[in-house]
Amino acid sequence: MTIKMTIKKNILIRVSLLLSTVVVAVTLCPAQADSNASGTFTGEIMDSLCAKAGTHDQMMKDMKSMGKDKATCSTKCIQLGAKYVLFDSSNKAIYELDDQSKAEQFAGQKVRVEGALQKKKIKIASIAAAE
Repeated sequence: MTIKMTIKKNILIRVSLLLSTVVVAVTLCPAQADSNASGTFTGEIMDSLCAKAGTHDQMMKDMKSMGKDKATCSTKCIQLGAKYVLFDSSNKAIYELDDQSKAEQFAGQKVRVEGALQKKKIKIASIAAAE
């Protein structure tokens, strides 16, 4: 066997191993299974600033201009650059929302969101007040 053939054989083996690793990684990747998971999500429409704390209380206490209710606080935080999110208090999950205009009218309210979850962002099909 010549040196040239040995080099070609080594390259072929390395490429085969690399391709095998990529195939296994793609097959086992859990993110692929969760991609575009449709369902119903419940929680409160909050602003992204207050959602990190899980409450509006501290923001309203520290900054009197934020109002005295959840809806006003969320609206003021949005004016400061925050985004509307869905906060699920049962598991402390924060979901980004793809359509801010659909969420706006429900600021500070408990809601039911129908949509597709893509990573931590919900592609909203519909939002309704929770009963």
